[in-house]
Amino acid sequence: MPRIRVKLKQNSYDVIVSAGLLRRAGRELRRVLPSKSSRVFVVTSPTVYHHWGGVLEVSLQQARVPYQIVQMNDGEPAKRLQSVEQLAEQMVDARADRKSLIVAFGGGVIGDSAGFLAAIFMRGVPVVQIPTTYLAQVDASVGGKTGVNLRAGKNLIGAFHQPRAVLVDPEVLDTLEDREFVAGLYEALKCGVIRDAKLFDFMVRNRAKILARDRKALERTIVSSVRVKASVVAADEKESDLRRILNFGHTVGHALEAATGYSQFLHGEAVAWGMIAAAFIAGEVRACRAETVQQIQTAVRAYAALPPVVCGTDDVLERLTVDKKTVGGAIHFVLPERIGRTRISAEVPEEVVRRAVEHIKAHA
Repeated sequence: MPRIRVKLKQNSYDVIVSAGLLRRAGRELRRVLPSKSSRVFVVTSPTVYHHWGGVLEVSLQQARVPYQIVQMNDGEPAKRLQSVEQLAEQMVDARADRKSLIVAFGGGVIGDSAGFLAAIFMRGVPVVQIPTTYLAQVDASVGGKTGVNLRAGKNLIGAFHQPRAVLVDPEVLDTLEDREFVAGLYEALKCGVIRDAKLFDFMVRNRAKILARDRKALERTIVSSVRVKASVVAADEKESDLRRILNFGHTVGHALEAATGYSQFLHGEAVAWGMIAAAFIAGEVRACRAETVQQIQTAVRAYAALPPVVCGTDDVLERLTVDKKTVGGAIHFVLPERIGRTRISAEVPEEVVRRAVEHIKAHA
């Protein structure tokens, strides 16, 4: 059972990856309860609860952990302050207190929203992440980034709030819709590009096994991706420097999501287009060889046909200016130098960015 340690100056924690872990989640949660009298508040969505809620509840009952289920809608449109407020009201009605433990049981939207709720409810209560989508398992559940969206852009309101543990069960991916599953794979590809050439090569060579949800292949990609993120977060918890490489593909990706009202792309799909755009930019500014650009773009496209980009170029460029990664008016891009290594640049000419957006619009 792989156990990856996220080593921080304070509040280090483990990411546990194991098939069938959800059936043992109650025991793991009992180990991290703030006190013997603590109650668990499971934040989830109707869809996740329908498929896996019963398994988690049996586990909690067997471990004699008192719990309450609270629900919110899934999907990016639900990732707003209003949803967090409604969850908080449900917790207050259920007599939650500062010794309560929140469990984020769902995909990235649930994890970000419930994590943010934990960061601010009664000025902060602990949270455990139990991610149920591939994207959340390899990326969103690890690192302590929490937050919700504004109309202007993604995750513009949030807080760093590290979990007490992350419990990853690959078995829950069995009920994940194909599109949602594939969208998550791009985050693992991202990890390969930025820091793990062996992971990138594995995903290129084992595409058929991964798409068939071969259990061993999936666990390999999950564990490797989590190790990449854990090492980066340990070195730069609050994203002051190194951690920014995790944003590879996200600069343009977030702008695409905002420009289309969060209705056209799943997050991973937008990141995939963002990776293609970032590779294009890297080639244009000679940050990497043309071969590297082709490697990245081919690997991304090999997994699935992406939804077309049908928004205006100016709309995307405008959204870039309000992104969290824009500092002092300068847009920061994570650019590949080769597979496994990237650099951050704030000196990309606007015309190159425009051509990159036109490139992805023309190559859907």
